[in-house]
Amino acid sequence: MKRPAKLSAAAADARLSALPGWTRRGRKLHRTFTFRDFPEAFGFMARVALAAEKLGHHPDWANAWNRVTVVLSTHDAGGLTVLDFRLAAEMNRLAGE
Repeated sequence: MKRPAKLSAAAADARLSALPGWTRRGRKLHRTFTFRDFPEAFGFMARVALAAEKLGHHPDWANAWNRVTVVLSTHDAGGLTVLDFRLAAEMNRLAGE
């Protein structure tokens, strides 16, 4: 399967406007999700893992008790692609937003 091309900064910013809670820092998207407790945060990560596997696109992330910090970038494209925005939107949906 052909991998998507890197988006321009303008195209990334246009897509970012539809993603509440996310910020762009250079060639990466960033967000921290906060949940009630560890089981809720871990459950979110499990649901995202299944979605990420279906997309063939995996986040860089960390969990600390009730927080999940996420960084998205398409490494083989050298920046942001449509895959990052699809996964970010799915994460927002799975977080109940």
